[in-house]
Amino acid sequence: MNFRQVLVAPSHQDWVDIATEIFVSHARAAIEQRGRFLVVLAGGTTPRALYERLAAPDLDAALDWGAVTFLLGDERCVPIDHPDSNLRMVTESLLGPRGIDPAQVVGLSRGGDPRAEEEEAEDALAGLLGGVPGDGAPPDTPLDLVLLGLGANGHTASLFPGLSWAWRLEDWVVADYVEVVGSWRLTVTPLVLCSARQVLFLVEGADKAAAVADVLDGPRDIVVLPAQAIDQAAEVIWLLDEPAAGRRRD
Repeated sequence: MNFRQVLVAPSHQDWVDIATEIFVSHARAAIEQRGRFLVVLAGGTTPRALYERLAAPDLDAALDWGAVTFLLGDERCVPIDHPDSNLRMVTESLLGPRGIDPAQVVGLSRGGDPRAEEEEAEDALAGLLGGVPGDGAPPDTPLDLVLLGLGANGHTASLFPGLSWAWRLEDWVVADYVEVVGSWRLTVTPLVLCSARQVLFLVEGADKAAAVADVLDGPRDIVVLPAQAIDQAAEVIWLLDEPAAGRRRD
């Protein structure tokens, strides 16, 4: 059973505030109920404002930050000090300022061989969450919150249209060469992401409006619009600003 909620924030600050409240409330509930909070962080530029807000001093006591495990949902296959590295971005904006222990962070790539790092990443997920990658089942322990962005071509994480993730449906992590960006990417797959307790899409900007409308209101075709594969998760929130919501058809 899929439950989708679409929220439209009237301003950028409202968008950040709503995203922060969702993050903190899910973290508190997970830590209270299960003793830890497993969150997947999105890369790219859109979530940076949220991460910087979460690193602000007034949120020091908002939750037990030592009980949070941060996972990267996808990664560019570059060294971690490269400007394109998602891990570098989240470290600069959130993990570093908040003083997060590196042991609390599960990355995907450090710029090595993509195929080898694919296996290493699956092993890391299996060690953290339990289960057997490749057997067609999701991890034994579901993720608590997954943060995702949306590309103008309908991709999310590094699930790009027409690539191998769409038929490697039993794997947990997939490495693909993404021709449109000219680089290798590692990505966690829909099998893992859709098993999360909550998925939160973070989308801003008029340049995303057509993709938002296609993903939410158009025909279902996950090969063409990969974000639709994650929109099928049990609990999904789309947090949009008004420009991103501007071409919705309902």
